[in-house]
Amino acid sequence: MEPQQIREGYLVKKGTLLNSWKAVWVVLSDDGLEFYKKKTDRSPKGMIPLKGAVLMNPCQDFGKRMLVFKISTDRKQDHFFQASHVEERECWVKDVKRVITCLDGGRKFARKSTRRSIRLPDKVNLAELYALMKDQDDGVKELKLEQENRVFNHCFTGATVVEWLISKEKARNRPEALMLATGLLNEGFLQPAGDLSKEGAESGEQTVFLDETIALYYFADSGFFCEGYSSDEDVLLKEEFRGNIIKQGCLLKQGHKRKNWKVRKFVLRDDPAFMHYYDPTKGDDPLGSIHLRGSVVTAVEFVPDAKKYDVDGNLFEIITSDETHYFLQAAKPEERKEWITAIQAVSKSGK
Repeated sequence: MEPQQIREGYLVKKGTLLNSWKAVWVVLSDDGLEFYKKKTDRSPKGMIPLKGAVLMNPCQDFGKRMLVFKISTDRKQDHFFQASHVEERECWVKDVKRVITCLDGGRKFARKSTRRSIRLPDKVNLAELYALMKDQDDGVKELKLEQENRVFNHCFTGATVVEWLISKEKARNRPEALMLATGLLNEGFLQPAGDLSKEGAESGEQTVFLDETIALYYFADSGFFCEGYSSDEDVLLKEEFRGNIIKQGCLLKQGHKRKNWKVRKFVLRDDPAFMHYYDPTKGDDPLGSIHLRGSVVTAVEFVPDAKKYDVDGNLFEIITSDETHYFLQAAKPEERKEWITAIQAVSKSGK
């Protein structure tokens, strides 16, 4: 019987022998995890058996490289994967954990869990809590705060987080709320913004979340940026980065000069309407940006030179107001539809 396919998509993987990180196509089944150089390849580059494996999330072995999780096989081989955003990492981690649990218990993976009744009632799902905190109407409000001749945009204080957790009955008191906030910080959902909060996050062996009005934090997927004097880790961002993040993830993009196709991480922002693209294996500096105001985006069935690179299906095109053409490929039909819908909405509403 063929293994059941559970999840597939692009992730960045650390090389086993070399320290290089490369984007690969990953397929999770009910007996292991396979990774391919390209989505269209018939044979995988490697297969990771998950029976007896241990998953570590988050994995903080690589300093500034965020959103990494580690799978250690029963033969003590370590495999490191990096997602493009928090929600993507949590989806992969959740499914990989369930496969490991099912294999170790001799059970078959099932989409719907039958074990809800025996879960501890006080068990906290940090991903769900993070989603509630980001709710525009009822969540933690993102503000523009000034501190030491710097202006921090889309951030909030540590005290605000603690008070929100108590007011929404997610914690009974400040020590309990502080424990939850520390968990969110450790898991990468929250990030330290100012010098004080960074010192707390980096001091000693254990990360410390500060319940203070002068300790600043921001959501990992927010449009955070800092203006004014900048320390090594506070980057001065341009106007085009100030919009809220509407959607993000990996797509194949055709190059303008060589016409080859490469995996790129895309981040779609509104007001102003921009889509930045990045090398998913490297840092936070974008390779380029697409100004979407007044652009046209449509699904296409044919792109010149695409089949030469085994690129076929789920294609779409963005034509900007200055008539620059961008050709992209999503992994699945529904993913293409989601990207087109989101880009169309931003191009009409964003400035």
